Amino acid sequence: MAARALASVSVGEIVGPVTVPVTRDTLVAYANASGDQNPIHQDEEFARSVGLPDVIAHGMWTMGAAGTVVAEWAGDAGRVVEYGTRFTKPVVVPTSGTTVTVEGKVTAVDAESGRVSVDLAVASDGQKVLGRCIAVVRLD
Repeated sequence: MAARALASVSVGEIVGPVTVPVTRDTLVAYANASGDQNPIHQDEEFARSVGLPDVIAHGMWTMGAAGTVVAEWAGDAGRVVEYGTRFTKPVVVPTSGTTVTVEGKVTAVDAESGRVSVDLAVASDGQKVLGRCIAVVRLD
C-alpha cells in the first residue's frame, strides 16, 4: 500500500472499521512468537479454573492487531511514532474463534510536524476491549 499523504487527511476522517479474526491457532502462534506461554491463552480448563469465561487473547496481541490497522491506513508501520492504550476487557476466544473490530477517527492534524492523531475504538463481541487507544502517525 502506498503511504498516505498528509494533504489527503483531515480531522474527522474515519479509519476502518476493520474486522480482525482471532482463533485458538492465532493464540498458539502468538504465544510461540512472543514467548508468553501463560495457559490462560491456550488451555480452556485452566482459564476457567482461574475465573475466566474461556481462553483469552494476549493483551499485546490485541494491541498489535489494532496497531496494524493504523499502520496499514498510514501505508507503512514505520510511520507510527506513538501508540498507547489501556486494556479494559479481555478478548474471549471460544473454540470457534471470534473477531476484533477496530475503527479510528482522526482527531488532530499538525501540518507543520506532519503528525496525525488517531483515536481507536477496539471491540470484541460488542464489548470495548481497549480504552484510550491513541496512535500518532507521521505523514508527508
